This record gives sequence, structure tokens and C-alpha cells, in this order.
Amino acid sequence: MYVVILAGGGGTRLWPLSRVDRPKPFLPLVGGETLFQRTVARVRPLVGMDGIYVVVERRHVPHVLAQVPEFPADHVLAEPMGRNTAPAIALATLAIDRPLGEVMVVLPADAWIADDAAFRDVLQDVAGPGGLAEGSAELGVDAPLVTLGVRADPDHPQTGYGHLVPDLATATHLPGRAPGGGLAAYRLAAFVEKPDLERAGQLARREGVAWNAGMFAWRRRAIHAALERHAGDILDGVALALAAPGAGDEGGLLDGPEAARRYAAVRSTSIDYAVMEPAASDRQVLMGGMRVGWSDVGNWAAVRDLDRAMQAGAGGGASRATGTAGVDGIAGAGTLDEGSRDILVHAGGGRLVVTVGLSDTIVVDTPDALLVCSADRAQDVRAIVERLREAGETEYL
Repeated sequence: MYVVILAGGGGTRLWPLSRVDRPKPFLPLVGGETLFQRTVARVRPLVGMDGIYVVVERRHVPHVLAQVPEFPADHVLAEPMGRNTAPAIALATLAIDRPLGEVMVVLPADAWIADDAAFRDVLQDVAGPGGLAEGSAELGVDAPLVTLGVRADPDHPQTGYGHLVPDLATATHLPGRAPGGGLAAYRLAAFVEKPDLERAGQLARREGVAWNAGMFAWRRRAIHAALERHAGDILDGVALALAAPGAGDEGGLLDGPEAARRYAAVRSTSIDYAVMEPAASDRQVLMGGMRVGWSDVGNWAAVRDLDRAMQAGAGGGASRATGTAGVDGIAGAGTLDEGSRDILVHAGGGRLVVTVGLSDTIVVDTPDALLVCSADRAQDVRAIVERLREAGETEYL
């Protein structure tokens, strides 16, 4: 087993803290560590540092090496620019020289897991010796693509998540280490990508439906064959970029202008659309369900809820104002509140931030921008980023 961490994505819903030069994975949003640091620490006991790789935009490589100084430099796969998860996974498939039969685990760098030990047990059941990714006689799939899902919450339907719909007739409980004594596994019947609210509610109430966590496991040869079948243009385009003149002259995989030009021409799309949806139609995708305290930390309301849960677990109240001050050298003067409830205040603008009598509100202060929004509109922050981009206000991005 080896682990590929995808450290991309814009994190636009976490503006103004998340910026193009320092996106979500490299921010300490909850607690003192960044999400990238936590992801590395989470899997390191399983595979060691030599078994961890990261795919990241070239401009963000310094964040990787600064935040995890012991990270092997030759395990950093630098993209000239981000092209979404399908090209990133194709790059890892082609460029990482591991046995074709070894299991590759793919994880996003920006997910929160509350129970790291339970998550490692899930990975052992999925990707370890005899694990689900090696094939399942019970489920009739020899070379599966495995996706890990988080049980959908019927009380909180989510339009921002893809939904995994299992074939309940194939339900199999595989003995193992995962919480509950093993892994519940199914053949996947369908992917439903980001449904509307009514459809999301219907799906969340169906037995076994899970949110797509963007976490996968497969043998290297299995994902290569799947890319070849369903997204051959992406696989060929990445291979062409890797073979560009001067691609490795500076020690990287895709250095030089010709490699960058060829990589920029690769179709930008997610692995879900490019491979997982058609592979599910071919009955080649297996789903493992997990309960490990997962969050995609997708917006400021999610950050507030995680912060509140941590405070409650530490003995604090669950309905309280929470706040942070400063990030990596941005000195915040701090926060002061009087009578607010269920708010999050991030004070990183170098001044005191005072709140009085607020409820369900997000306040994020940075040196050049201030965000104040209702927590139930936190998803809409990305619309502000798009308006800034359209207006050419790139200094705020």
C-alpha cells in the first residue's frame, strides 16, 4: 500500500483566508496544524514517509516542504497548473514507480477526520493485504475501483456533495479492523453528482447512500486500465507531457515550457466524471462505508461547527462564540465578544475584532479583506470570489 495525497483545489468558499497562493490544504483552520499536515500524520503510521506522495501545483511546493520538512522531495509530483483530479491521478499512476499490483490509496489533503485510528483501520481493510481493493469474490469484482463513502445525514441533506448509491442486494460485511468489526461493502449502483436539495433529501433517507469523500483505493494496474478505457485522452495527454523535451531538466517531472504547454492541454475534469461514473455503470466500483468523523471543511460554517465540537469535547459549551487569532505570522490582536451565540470569528488582520449580540454569523478579518456573513449562506462565499475574478480584482484572490 502507498498513499497519494492530492493537495489541490481553490478553497474559494474559505475566502478571504484561502487564496490562490495559499489554498485550503495549507491553512490551520481547526487546531494548530494545517489540513495537509494532519493528512500526512494520519497515514504515516501505516506506510511511513517513504510510502507517501503528494500531487500539488508547482507554486505550492514550498508549502509542502515547509510544513512537513522531512517530506521526500522526490515524492512531490509538481503540476505546472492544476487540472482537476483526473489528470492528477493519471500523473500519479504514470509517474510513481511502484509495482503494478500494489494498492494505491488516493486521499484529498483538505479533509478533516476526527478519529485517525479508526480511519487507519478502514484503510487496512480496504488497501491492506487481502483488502477490498485487491478484489472481492463475494462481490464478484476482480480488479475493483474502491471509493470510501460517509453515511449521508437525513437531517442535513447536502447539495454540495456527490452521493454514492449502493446496490443493497450486494451488501457484504467483510471481517476486519474497521469500527464495528469490519467493513460494510457494496457494489456501487450509481454516482449522483451534487443533486438539488429535494433530490439530496430523498437520497439521504435511502438506506446505505453515502456522501462521496473523494477517497479511493485500487491496484495501480486497475486504475491504469480504467483511465485507459474511460479517459484515454487524459492518460495520453499526461504521458505526452511527461515525455516533453526538458520535462525533467530541473529535477521535476513537468519542468520546462513544453511540458507545461502539453499539461495545460489535458482535459480538466474530476476523476468522478472521467472514470468513476462510467466504471460504476460497468459494475467495477465497490463502495466501503465509514464512520470516522469526516468533514470536507468546505466552508466557514463547517469550520465553526468543527471548532464548536472541539470546544464541547474539551469541556466548553456547544453554543458559544468561538474565535481564532492569527495564522502563521499574521498577528491578530484578538477577539472580544459580548452576548453572541454560535459564531466564528477569525481575527488575522492585526486589529481587535469585537462582536456584540450576533447569532449564526461568520467574521473573518485579514489584512486586506473582511468577510461578514450569515452561517447559513457560507456556501455563497465562492460567488463573491467569482465576482472579484470577473471584475479583475486579482489582488484579493
